Formats: sequence, C-alpha cells, structure tokens
Amino acid sequence: MHVSSTQGVVVALHDLGGDGPPLIICHATGFNGRTYEPFARLLTGHHHVWAIDFRGHGASTPPDGENFDWGGMVDDLLASIDAIGGGPVFAIGHSLGGATVIGAAHRRPGSIERAYLYEPIVMPREWERAEGDNRMAGPARKRREVFGSREEALMRYASRTPLGVLRADCLAAYVEHGFVDVAEGGVRLACRAEHEARTFEATGTVTVSMVAEVDVPVVVGVGGAQDPGSMAYLGLGLVEALPQGRMVAYEHLGHFGPVQDPVTIARDALASFA
Repeated sequence: MHVSSTQGVVVALHDLGGDGPPLIICHATGFNGRTYEPFARLLTGHHHVWAIDFRGHGASTPPDGENFDWGGMVDDLLASIDAIGGGPVFAIGHSLGGATVIGAAHRRPGSIERAYLYEPIVMPREWERAEGDNRMAGPARKRREVFGSREEALMRYASRTPLGVLRADCLAAYVEHGFVDVAEGGVRLACRAEHEARTFEATGTVTVSMVAEVDVPVVVGVGGAQDPGSMAYLGLGLVEALPQGRMVAYEHLGHFGPVQDPVTIARDALASFA
C-alpha cells in the first residue's frame, strides 16, 4: 500500500498477513519493514500485521529537501494508521521505530492500543544536542552502497559485525528488500548512506519529558550491557517516566534483538499485548 505523508513523502506500508487486531512493526534506522518478515510470521496467528518503511528507507521516498526530522517519521506512522482504519493499533517498534511509536502516542492519544518497544531511542530529560551532532552519522556516511549482487552483499554482511549477528533469514530479508537494482548492473542500498546519516543527525527526537502523558501499556525490551552497540541505558529512565511502563532485559541480545532472536521477542510482545 502506498500512503501519502508530509513533505512529499510516499510511504510504503506492507501487508504481512494474519488475522486479528491490526499491528504495525516500526523498523530501526537503516532497516526497512520487510526485514522483519520472519519475525512477523510469528505474530500473524494473533494479529493482522503491517510493516512500515519510514521516509527514505526501503520502498518509501525521501522527504523534500532531505529533511529527516523525526517528527516526520511520526507523520509517516500516523498516516499509515489512518490508511488501515485510524487505530488504535498495536505496535512493535525497534530503535528509531520505538521512539516513533512513543511520538505517535504522544501526538495523537488513542492511536496506539499497546506497544512493545525494543531499545527505543528516547533521550533523557536533560539531553540536548545541536542538529548534526551524532556519533553514528560518520560511520553511516561511509557505508558501502553498491555491490555486484545481493548475494555478494549477503556474504559480506554475514561475515562481519554488526549485521552478522542477525538471524540468517532476517539478514536475507534485509538484503532482499534493502537493495534496489541499478541500471549499470549490481545493486545499491535503498536507504542511501547520506539519508541514514541525516536520520541519525536529525532534530525532533523523542525525549523522556514527552512521555509522561503517554498513558498506554508499554513494555520496553533492552539487550545486555556487554554489547557495545546496546542502547539499554536509555530504557530505565523511559520506563520510570511512562505511566504504564515495564522493562524486560535480554542478556543474550544486543541492539538488534527482534532480528537476532525473533522467537523470544515475538513471544514476549504477544504476551504483553494479551
């Protein structure tokens, strides 16, 4: 489904099937909705599952002026909710996607029924930064964009960090749907390196001071602190601020939990929704 959002964006919203109340999966920065297809298959016995591609990711178009302010991601999610009936919906959000779910619930009360969020990027109350100040942006800009084939990209990612920790079918789904064919041969990342960097650098991120009015049952999953990429330290402050927040820790997982161990995360998400 193609959904019109703000700033000229056309959002790709993927129907992943299933029966039951609507559930939207919201992906992490640099990923796309269909990366989570193996995860979604564990949910379709209980929900009609959808997955969004945020602006500039997957099959969605970038915003006018390449402005990736995170408020625009909230626009994308709310437009998608409207497209499938207006909500409320159940939501699973990963990293950027988790913050976007909180942003949607804050901006439009009643849009989210319940949420399971894995390491959402929701910053502490005292956190402030200028636009462009993000340590993840530099490495994102240096990402290799073009490969000779999807097979070449898959072999490269599987053999090294950070994507080598993904479960094999999730990594395969990321490569299948995260690249586009190019006219001169080979494939190129659908989420351009510059667009990923600008997403990391953008303003409009959700902060803990915004969530006190989000009176929605929310489970926040966090990975083990030993993972250098973990954002687990953000979870406690968020859960303390949420009126109905609860945290679950997974010592065996890192920041990519839902696509590292889909079985465990799907089980706990469904339990939280029930």
